[in-house]
Amino acid sequence: MSRWISQEAERLAPYTPGEQPQDQQYVKLNTNESPFPPSPKVLKAINRAEILKLNLYSDPTCAALTEAIARRYELKAKNVLAGNGSDEVLAFAFRAFCGAGQPVAFADVTYGFYKSQAALFDLDVKIIPLREDFTLHVDDYMDFPGTIVIANPNAPTGIAVPRNDIQRLLEANPDRVVIVDEAYVDFGAESCVPMIYRYDNLLVTQTMSKSRSLAGGRVGYALGSPELIADLNRVKYSFHPYNVNRLSIAAGAAAVADEAYFAACTAAIRQTRAWTVGELENLGFTVLPSQANFVFARHCQLPGETLYRKLKENGVLVRWFDADRIRDYIRITIGSMEQMETLVEELTAILEEL
Repeated sequence: MSRWISQEAERLAPYTPGEQPQDQQYVKLNTNESPFPPSPKVLKAINRAEILKLNLYSDPTCAALTEAIARRYELKAKNVLAGNGSDEVLAFAFRAFCGAGQPVAFADVTYGFYKSQAALFDLDVKIIPLREDFTLHVDDYMDFPGTIVIANPNAPTGIAVPRNDIQRLLEANPDRVVIVDEAYVDFGAESCVPMIYRYDNLLVTQTMSKSRSLAGGRVGYALGSPELIADLNRVKYSFHPYNVNRLSIAAGAAAVADEAYFAACTAAIRQTRAWTVGELENLGFTVLPSQANFVFARHCQLPGETLYRKLKENGVLVRWFDADRIRDYIRITIGSMEQMETLVEELTAILEEL
């Protein structure tokens, strides 16, 4: 750190993203990316004509993208805000709906970005522990007066909360905002998007990084009442008006329009996930019930850190978190069937050495 860093910045504990090796020597199962390329419609949309427009600023309203998203979810464009990945959208939401007199609550084991954003904005935070089996019970949040953030399915556990439970939370106190982070919802969980017209205190965030194969395109979005979206735009235009670049707007609009490709890719992930869970359990792993494009697993004979390091030595990257309650687990992205077969082979070899 420099001698000029502010006291506030010096106290931050930044979110640590998963490893991104540039030499491609690993079977990469650590950052929940899709094993499939983007839709062919995306490749067609990113054409020479669009590239030649890179000398011009992108549309700050992201109209082509927000309208495509609105059509897909049977909403209006005023119900949609596009962002540079859902992380940016979440940051806008933390700034818009949390602050003086507006605390925020989220789980103890969940997406680490929430904690870093709360620290960045110096928010009053209440951490609510998951139950012993890592499930989230909305009853634990009923009396909290401020903004609530729920990753559904949760990360890194993959466990989902039923939509009816979130509905109870919305109805219990209409004067607080409930943010439902649905980054992984397309792999089997119930989305809360159908409730947007009924509950003006519901904000849903989603991303195209996972189920639509655009992690490198950085396209995320929020869905909610026009009033909530207007609040997010107030923050956006105070920070980064041209937040989504021209090519990502085109790519996102094309990706969300290709329903057939989306359905085929997500179905393949679900099928491969089921196969992987079975193989892991055959090897003696305990696997949490996941509805995401990853699984969270532990083995009674090896700590999570040991599994992570041994797999890395053998060319397979998974994610390990040095955190309370979950140190014995590894998070494994569901890749292609070939990648998962390699994972199982390497795990088998590691366990045979015991």
